[in-house]
Amino acid sequence: MSEETGGIGRFPTRRELLAAIGGAAATSSVDASGVTTREAPLRVRVYPGPVSIRAWARYGFSGITRNWPPPFRDAFAAIEDALNQVLSYASRQSRLTEFDVRLERGDLVQYPLSEASPSAESIIPSRDTVLSVFRDQVRGRNVGAGAESTAHVLFAWAPLNYRLGYGGTHPDLYRLGRVLGDGAYTAVNLGATEVWDSRVVSRNMAIHETLHTLISPSIAEAIGGTECDHDLGTAVRTDDGTLRVSPMATAYAGPDVAGINGGTRWPGTGCADIDRIHEGDPDAAVDQVEYTTELSDATLEAVTRFLEYVRDRLANDQPASG
Repeated sequence: MSEETGGIGRFPTRRELLAAIGGAAATSSVDASGVTTREAPLRVRVYPGPVSIRAWARYGFSGITRNWPPPFRDAFAAIEDALNQVLSYASRQSRLTEFDVRLERGDLVQYPLSEASPSAESIIPSRDTVLSVFRDQVRGRNVGAGAESTAHVLFAWAPLNYRLGYGGTHPDLYRLGRVLGDGAYTAVNLGATEVWDSRVVSRNMAIHETLHTLISPSIAEAIGGTECDHDLGTAVRTDDGTLRVSPMATAYAGPDVAGINGGTRWPGTGCADIDRIHEGDPDAAVDQVEYTTELSDATLEAVTRFLEYVRDRLANDQPASG
């Protein structure tokens, strides 16, 4: 969506960058009808992590002055598209009226782990450590009022960090609005998806990890029959023998599935059941995998319901537990 239409996540002008306050370098918002507004009840703030010199060289140092290499920019745009899909879905049903979302760019997040004694945590930090450091840095900044309505997303570059994997959510603050006065925190390891997989996987995993903060287990179960939000994704076998995978199923359709070439190099080990996210004939042959950023109907409904729930709970100063 262009700047003229006020789309979420548009790239900033130089003036906007210089005028930005509190680390939100690029901000805009739209409500469900596409009307631009100044304030938003929901914020998704994306922060770049440090990128190695070797990685910068790989992308011709494009974006180095702003800490936003091409994979980060593409992943940011993918999140923008996913949020627009949700708002458009809700709008078609006259839901979430006058509800708007703001997608923002945050400042660089560093990993001050060198002060710790030499250990696996200082060399290859675990997912929980990365997310705890991320949260501590965010809390130390002026992130504005309404922190409980902000989902914080870290773009990490750690292609060799098997303990972080493709990413994940904070062990305690994994859902938006779960704790009053604090937001939700998640990380996506774009270094892993870029080095081991592809840009299309990077886009889908950015959406995947962000939407983890916007779906509760109870809503996932009500829609998909299980508390696992991964099962809201789809892996559809097409006529030409291709498995077409949507964001919430992306990490779970990999080469360990019989008959599939391609897919994510390191399939997830979380709560998904590959048989539940498949659609069509489960015995049909699959020759290759392709990815789509188009959200499944089940995912669109789950996020819409959760945003309605969070909106109502926050309006009454109650945490959105679950």
